[in-house]
Amino acid sequence: MSSFLAPFHLAIPVDNLETARHFYSHVLECPEGRSDTHWTDYNLYGHQLVIHYQAKSELSSHSNPVDGHDVPIPHFGVVLPWEEWEKLAEKIKKAGIPFDIEPYIRFKGQNGEQATMFFRDPCGNALEFKAFRDIGLLFAK
Repeated sequence: MSSFLAPFHLAIPVDNLETARHFYSHVLECPEGRSDTHWTDYNLYGHQLVIHYQAKSELSSHSNPVDGHDVPIPHFGVVLPWEEWEKLAEKIKKAGIPFDIEPYIRFKGQNGEQATMFFRDPCGNALEFKAFRDIGLLFAK
């Protein structure tokens, strides 16, 4: 498999476009791309995130235990450089956004040591942002 890291494309449902647009544009500070009445593109750290309007779902939330925490399923996010992750963690704290999992270091001293945090957008989509001490160990076993 190629070592080229291509941008991903992810489309997610949101039940309130204006609230979600504010969150992605002003809280996460993602540059806005194309948009229409029912969707908007964002540049999420070089990846294409598209929010699409969808009426509120009755799907229940689920989680799986990882490293002593209940990781929300489904979730998505981005692996950031360590310093960028720290800046984002501070920005989310200052914005008063509650964490599902507070920022912490997972697998400390092991292969794959990483900083991680989980929070939700205003429509309930779970986001994880993480950073690796050694990005070369991103896929280490």
